[in-house]
Amino acid sequence: MLNPRTLFSAAVDFEKEKDLRGLPLIAAFSGFMDAGHVVTQISEELLETLDHDTVAVFDADQLIDYRSRRPRMTFDKDHLRDYQPPRLELHRLHDGLGEPFLFLTGFEPDLQWERFIAAVLGLVNELEVPMTSWVHSIPMPVPHTRPIGVTVHGNRPDLIEGMNTWRPTAEFPSSIGHVLELRLMEAGHDVVGHVVHVPHYLADAEYPPAAVAGLEYLGASTGLVFPTDRLRETGREMEDQIARQVEGSTEVQSVVHSLEITYDERAESTERRSLLVKENSELASAEELGAAAEAYLASPQAEKEGGSDSFTGPGT
Repeated sequence: MLNPRTLFSAAVDFEKEKDLRGLPLIAAFSGFMDAGHVVTQISEELLETLDHDTVAVFDADQLIDYRSRRPRMTFDKDHLRDYQPPRLELHRLHDGLGEPFLFLTGFEPDLQWERFIAAVLGLVNELEVPMTSWVHSIPMPVPHTRPIGVTVHGNRPDLIEGMNTWRPTAEFPSSIGHVLELRLMEAGHDVVGHVVHVPHYLADAEYPPAAVAGLEYLGASTGLVFPTDRLRETGREMEDQIARQVEGSTEVQSVVHSLEITYDERAESTERRSLLVKENSELASAEELGAAAEAYLASPQAEKEGGSDSFTGPGT
């Protein structure tokens, strides 16, 4: 069997990176559904707003079928520019409170799934990752006028119980994230996956509120504090546009109203745990809440926005 290490585009010597050990891992792969472009928005927001450095780069030529997913480039009058090669990378980031974590993000491999998963398992073992959290999104018959729902799964009941708005038994086409979760559990590693529910009529567009929800759930499971200020602002603008479009169509109003009735009936029979509750089912302490607030108030965004929702996590 081929060595999974050869999937890296350069040799990775983790022995020299002692401070990478013991960090939680978050994974977000594009290419599987990604309703509302949730994964894409989360990845862009984290990499654009948080301090980070690249730890490992996977060799795209071994993992992607270029003919099925052709990279984008630009033709500018008489020349070509801006070729966008596919990337799949492991980064080390620092959250809103300066806490480090690992972030595996990029395209979902088309080829060599088992070798790729073996390579990730090798990283998890070598870096002594305590838990892996991952996120993706699917279209659902839910209204945009209600809170974004989620299905949480994995082998951490303390992080799953009371969080789900939908608990089906279903057979479906798997993604690399699903198989990775299964292999991590088989190897005895802690893992939690989050499926964000996006209103089906908004699935093809960028829907920032769903990305905010994804970051909230990731924050709740990892104890990390993530930036959401820009997504929230963009989301408010989009919600205004949606409201105007709904007001202009009685047919759309009827559809949304029907979805609201179904959602509310289901919500009445489902007791959900608050994101304020920590892993041990205790409320976050005043110190933890204060630390998140202080981190925001000390940030440049605080003065500019004058708001209190710039960061989100288990204590916000």
